[in-house]
Amino acid sequence: MLAVTDVRFEHYHPPNTLGVQNSTPRISWKIAHHDTRSTQNGYEIELTKYGHSQEVHDVLTASQQSQENILNPWPFQAPLQSREHVSIRVRVWDEQQEKSPWSEPAYLEVGLLHRSDWTCERITAPWASETTEASPEDLLRRQFVLRDSPVKARLYITAQGVYEAEINGQRVGDYFLAPGWTSYNGRLEYQTYDVISHLVNGSNCIGIRVAEGWFCGRIGFEGGHRNIWGPHTAVLAQLEVTYVDGQTCRIESDGSWKVIQGPTRLAEIYDGEKYDMMMEVSNWSSVMDEESLKGWTNAKTLTFPPESTQLVAGFAEPVRRIETINPVKEITTPSGKKVLDFGQNLVGYLRLSGIKGSNGHKIILQHAEVMENGELGIRPLRICQAKDEITLKDSQKELFWEPRFTFHGFRYAQIDNWPGSFDLSCIEAVVCHTDMKPAGHFSCSDPLLNQLYRNIVWGMRGNFLSVPTDCPQRDERMGWTGDLSLFGPTACLIYDCSGILKNWLIDLAYDQDVLDGVPPMVSPNATLPDPIWCRRVPCAIWHDVTIIAPWVLYQESGDESILTQQYDSMMKWMKVLPRMESGLWDPKPFQLGDWLDPAAPPDQPWKGATDAKMVSNMFLLQSLDLMSKICGVLGQKDEQQIFKEDYQATRVEFQQEYVTPRGRLTSDSQAAYALAICLDLLDPAQRVRAGDRLVELVRKNEFKVGTGFAATPFLCEALASTGRLTCD
Repeated sequence: MLAVTDVRFEHYHPPNTLGVQNSTPRISWKIAHHDTRSTQNGYEIELTKYGHSQEVHDVLTASQQSQENILNPWPFQAPLQSREHVSIRVRVWDEQQEKSPWSEPAYLEVGLLHRSDWTCERITAPWASETTEASPEDLLRRQFVLRDSPVKARLYITAQGVYEAEINGQRVGDYFLAPGWTSYNGRLEYQTYDVISHLVNGSNCIGIRVAEGWFCGRIGFEGGHRNIWGPHTAVLAQLEVTYVDGQTCRIESDGSWKVIQGPTRLAEIYDGEKYDMMMEVSNWSSVMDEESLKGWTNAKTLTFPPESTQLVAGFAEPVRRIETINPVKEITTPSGKKVLDFGQNLVGYLRLSGIKGSNGHKIILQHAEVMENGELGIRPLRICQAKDEITLKDSQKELFWEPRFTFHGFRYAQIDNWPGSFDLSCIEAVVCHTDMKPAGHFSCSDPLLNQLYRNIVWGMRGNFLSVPTDCPQRDERMGWTGDLSLFGPTACLIYDCSGILKNWLIDLAYDQDVLDGVPPMVSPNATLPDPIWCRRVPCAIWHDVTIIAPWVLYQESGDESILTQQYDSMMKWMKVLPRMESGLWDPKPFQLGDWLDPAAPPDQPWKGATDAKMVSNMFLLQSLDLMSKICGVLGQKDEQQIFKEDYQATRVEFQQEYVTPRGRLTSDSQAAYALAICLDLLDPAQRVRAGDRLVELVRKNEFKVGTGFAATPFLCEALASTGRLTCD
C-alpha cells in the first residue's frame, strides 16, 4: 500500500506557511512505498477552510488521474483570499485503485494580497531626517485595550530598516534582521506573526524597535554610501484581533503611537552595535501609566509607499538564529589582549551573560576571521569596524546582552575591558543565516574531502543571509551576481535554495529595469549612488546570472515557473548584450574575466593568464545554449530555434578566433581548457587534445589550482570528464 507524507505548498517549509503571498499554491507530497511494485496512478486532495475561531467552515475535494506528486496545480475553482486559513490532506491510489490513507494535514494561511488590505499608516520619529551620520534605534509603542480574550490575532508588519516587535514585554517571533534585504524601492516585504499567546483581556501594549539596517545604513566598499533607499527608518504595522463572536479590531501604526530613542546608539551592518544599558527604557513595550510616558512624543506619519513599491510577503525563509558555539580556547596575544577562538569561521554575533559592572563601564568586542602576527587580524576588514560596544549599568542582577541589528563574520573575538574575572562560559557565538533546509549531505573515506565539504557548507551558510553575498566580514557583504552565477549549482546541492533565490531574482530583475536592461553587478543594487560600479556596462558571467541562476533552480527543482518568472529578464539581457557582426562579444566593454587568477597581479586581479575576452565569449555561448533550452521548456519554439542557430554560428566564430584545429587555445591556461571542455566548445578530437593539455598544465603548476573566479568550479569536472581523474 502507498502512503503520502510531507505535504507541502509551493516551496514553503513549515513553519513558514503563515502569511504567504499566494492564492493558488501548487501542492507537492512524497510517496512512501510499502510495495515497490505499486506507483501512484491518481490523487485526491481535501481542502478544509477554517473560520475565525478555527472551526471547520467548509470542506472541498478534488481528484485527478495523474502520476505526478510534485507541484501539482491548485485544483479548486476559487482562489484563496487574504487572511484565509486552510489545511490540505492528500491520498493517492495505485494501478489497482487501492487508496492510501489520508496524509497528515498541511496548514497554510494567506497574507495580505492587496494594498487595500492595508489600512495602517507609515510612521517614523519626528526627528528623523536625512543625515550622513548613523542614527540610534527608535522605540515605537502603542497601548490599547481588548474587550475580551481574542481567538485569533495576527501582526502584519514591515519596516524601512530592520525591526523587532514586542507585545507586553515579550519578543514577537524568532526572525533576525527582519524584514530582510530587498530592492526596497521595488519590493518591501512584510512578515506575519501569530500573536494570540501575547495578548490578554484588558490593557495591552505593542512595541517596535527599528534601526537603519541595509535601508539607510552605510552599505558598500570604499566607504560605501548611506541612505541608498531612503533618508531614515519607518514602520508599517497592523495588528488584527478577532473575538469569539467574529468581531474584529485593528491596532494600526498611526500618529497616535509614541516614540523615543532607544539604548542601541549605533546599529550598523558593518560597524556593529553600541548599546548603552544606562539608557534602557524600563517596560517600554508593556502597559504604562501617563507619568511613565514623559519623554515620549507622538510619531510622525508619512505617505504610504507608492504603488511602484510592492508590499508583499517574501518567498525566502527568514534569517534566524540557528545554533550556538562555545569558545574552544582563550588566547593572550603578544600585546596582552584577550582573544577567544571559536574553532570555526562563522557568521553571527556574541551573546554575553553573567556580566556584573558599574555605570559607564564599557566592554568592547572586536571580531575577525584570522590572527596576524599573533594579534587579531583586522586588516582584511578594510574600513569595516566589526565591533560591538556595551556600556554597563549598576545592577544587583547579572546582566545579559546580545545585538539585535548587526552581524559579523569571525572565528576570533577580542574581548576588551571585561569587568572582573573572566569566565569562558559567559560568552557564546550565535550563528545566523537564512533558515534554508538541507538538500543533501556528502561524506567519504577521505577526511580532507570531508573537511572541504564542511568548509563549503559553512561558507555558504555565512554568505546566505537574506541574500546570497560575497563575504560576511568586511565592508562589502553584497549580492554579487557573478558569485551566484558560479556558486549557484553547488548551493542548490547543499541547501534547498528555491525560496531565497526566487526572492533574489525578483529583485535582480527590478534592478535590471532601473538600468534599462543591463543587470547590476550586485543586487539589491547598493552601488546606485556610485558612478564607478553602477555604470550601465555589460559584463559577462556577472550579468549572465539572469540566465544561469534560473536554469540551475529549474534543474534542481523541476519547477518551470522560475523560468517563466525570469524570462523577460533573460531576454532583456540578451538584447542589450553588445556583440559584433560575427556574433562574438564586442571587445570594447571591460571584462573581469577569470577574476582573481592566482597568477594575476594583486592590484589588478582581472589580468590573469586567460584572455578576458575569450572568457566572456565562452559564457556568451553558454547563455545562448541555455536560452535555447529554456525556450524549449517554455514552449517558445520560434525563439528556441533562433537561439539554437545563433549558438551554432557563434560557436563556429569562437573556434575560428580562439581554437586551433588540434584543440590548442590562444590562451594556454588551465582556465581556458577547463571552460572549453565543460561548456562543450570543442569538437571531439579537439576535446581529447584539450584534456591532454590541461593535464600538462596541471602537472607544470605542481598540481596547484591555476584558475580564478570563472574557471575554478569547472576544473575538476574538466579533468574527470576527459578521463583524467588521476594525472599519473
